[in-house]
Amino acid sequence: MSCTFELVEELFLDRFRKKVAAVKIRKILTKVDNVDSALRQGFAFRRKQKIQRQYRRLLKKRRNVHSQQDDQFTDTYPEHLKHLYLAEEEMLKKWRRAPDDSVSSEEKLNNAVEPVVTERKFKKKTSNQKAKEEYEKIKAERARKKEEAEKRKQEREAAQQLYKQKKMEAYKILSKKTKRGQPNLNLQVEFLLQKIQKNS
Repeated sequence: MSCTFELVEELFLDRFRKKVAAVKIRKILTKVDNVDSALRQGFAFRRKQKIQRQYRRLLKKRRNVHSQQDDQFTDTYPEHLKHLYLAEEEMLKKWRRAPDDSVSSEEKLNNAVEPVVTERKFKKKTSNQKAKEEYEKIKAERARKKEEAEKRKQEREAAQQLYKQKKMEAYKILSKKTKRGQPNLNLQVEFLLQKIQKNS
């Protein structure tokens, strides 16, 4: 009897110790959570991080846009200013290649600018000439679009005509009757067989 009583007492003490240990562990964990949340600074800290991320993304996008814009303007110069841009590019290339030549930079500049000045005199256009060229471009564009639309319309009409013709042939075959007015199954089966053979 005393043996069973001792066993029950041990079990009770064991459970009690476990409960006490669990309570102690909970207290420790809540302290750790409080310290951890104090370190993280909660909502304001997360908001600050989010704003910083968005700012970094924006900077990255702007860098990409600038690089695309630099590429964009390499070949698309206005016609009336193209010779100036090209001359400037050639000057820059010369300066990059041989900066230590015996010829001074002022002489290089004069040599590079002289041909441009003569070209500019001949290539300068009046506003009337520019307007005419613009009008001709627009007119040519409209004519091209009109031709394309007409070509598409003709192709569509031809496709519709072909479709109607095939449809009529199929209708003629499928609507044939025997002498007694019954549908001609032999022709229908042959038609279906031909259709399957074309598809495969």
